[in-house]
Amino acid sequence: MRILVTNDDGIHAPGLDACEQIALALSDDVWIVAPDTDQSGVSHSLSLNDPLRLRQVDERRFAVKGTPTDCVIMGVRHIMKDAPDLILSGVNRGRNAAEDVIYSGTVAAALEGTVLGVPSFALSQAYSFSTRQLPRWHTAIEHAPALLKKILAEGMPRDVLVNINFPDCEPADVKGIAVAVQGKRDQELLRIDAREDGRGNAYYWIAFARGGNMGARPGSDLAALNEDKISVTPLRLDLTDEPFMTKLAALLQ
Repeated sequence: MRILVTNDDGIHAPGLDACEQIALALSDDVWIVAPDTDQSGVSHSLSLNDPLRLRQVDERRFAVKGTPTDCVIMGVRHIMKDAPDLILSGVNRGRNAAEDVIYSGTVAAALEGTVLGVPSFALSQAYSFSTRQLPRWHTAIEHAPALLKKILAEGMPRDVLVNINFPDCEPADVKGIAVAVQGKRDQELLRIDAREDGRGNAYYWIAFARGGNMGARPGSDLAALNEDKISVTPLRLDLTDEPFMTKLAALLQ
């Protein structure tokens, strides 16, 4: 099995090394193509107006000056002579649950792999304030291989990726696996942090509001992580809302 590993945190991110360990537990034919710098929050963007600069770091390890989506396309269409059998994106530093999947470059890379017809997984390791500087990568490393093998043995639908989040706890403290729906936070995800520079000129950061998962509904990815469970959520390429489409058809036709 040929595996392509990528991420959105960049070629030097420790989570990428964790993902490589996970991939090597499944195969010895592992290729890494990751962004040259941190691309968190770029979602499914493509570099259409700038050239992609490619740098070889090691025999099967490449850095691309571009987005995670760029990396997947470069890996599949240019670097790897034969298409991969599997794409692993991550391990992201921090969870990708609820509305995170809209912004996540980690999820977007797996999404692009799915577009290209390759079974793809997005892997993320949750952290808390106390583990922010050193997320528990070993939790993902220990639990991911068996989980991936089980899902792959069942078979992946053509237009579906799987988003997996590992809880912020020690491997032995994981309380099982929850197949969960995408959650929704009970507060606004984004806020504007207004500041002033040394000359008194205003500038702004887009900041993420944390702690908005306290009221996570049962069965959601947020609830699973709150319960120290691994959340597994299948995501479809087709974003059509069929119930409302049926209503619109009756209204407009």
